[in-house]
Amino acid sequence: MAESTAKGFASTTDLGEKKITFSEIGTDLYAFTAEGDPNSAIIVGDDGCLVFDAQSTPAMANKVIERVRTVTDKPIKYVVLSHYHAVRVLGASAYKAQGIVASAETYRLIEERGQQDWDSEYGRFPRLFQDAESIPGLTWPTLTFEGEMSIFLGKREVRLMQLGAGHTSGDIVAWVPDAEVMFSGDLIEYHSACYCGDAHLREWPSTLNEIRAFNPKAIAPGRGDALKGLSTGRDAIAMTRDFVTSLYGAAESSVAKGRTLKETFAATREVMDPKFSSFAIYEHCLPFNVSRAFDEASGIDDPVIWTDKRDREMWAALQGGG
Repeated sequence: MAESTAKGFASTTDLGEKKITFSEIGTDLYAFTAEGDPNSAIIVGDDGCLVFDAQSTPAMANKVIERVRTVTDKPIKYVVLSHYHAVRVLGASAYKAQGIVASAETYRLIEERGQQDWDSEYGRFPRLFQDAESIPGLTWPTLTFEGEMSIFLGKREVRLMQLGAGHTSGDIVAWVPDAEVMFSGDLIEYHSACYCGDAHLREWPSTLNEIRAFNPKAIAPGRGDALKGLSTGRDAIAMTRDFVTSLYGAAESSVAKGRTLKETFAATREVMDPKFSSFAIYEHCLPFNVSRAFDEASGIDDPVIWTDKRDREMWAALQGGG
């Protein structure tokens, strides 16, 4: 039977359960990873814990809580959101934390586009939104900051920092100085495609330089395996940099030549497919990525808001159906 060239929309055909790994990446620091699905991480301090990125639903968050309870009975005091995307934040209510922390820019983005993003991601990732009825509503940060802020779990410092835009304009990382471990959110991915639909692609590499300068002994990335050791972390940073610069370079070149979005998509595939087609969620991300890269190269600085309708229209135009 001839295979159709049309690709199933986003991740709607990716319905197989992923294997969860819960690994210690520093003293009392844990990464919750799942074969390219969104990661969470846990920082255990003297008097409580902090969860970095909340998962997509309270039901998914409960899988994180189950793992936390295998290593500590200390209360989960804070949930930190690396950015605003629905698959990262809508599970926050499950933790019953005293504070939900994000950058002020992330709060602004939730106000501006949080509901559209929820509707959009629900359509893209049906497997991640099983038990969606358990979501009580949008997740609103209760504590926001600009630049830098430290949370102390007893004596243990967790330094939250805005090092620059990249995956979104509101990205933050968490740094635990006593262990020299970095929690990067989706600013770094490992053998997983970067989702760039809301990205600031020209700025992203300089933000990666800021992370690299900390010389982390371990990194919990946004997707992909936990990264232990300086060289593994540097490999992941280089991989992420190559992904976003290849994407933006292909779009910039195409825009300069006056190509259409569809022509740019084909030209980007020629550059990206040989290097990255084996990465998790590559095909899911590519049309969104090229759309944003094309816009940014055309001078549109603020990413256009994705809606479930825009998602489907763009996909049909670029991936040939859905």
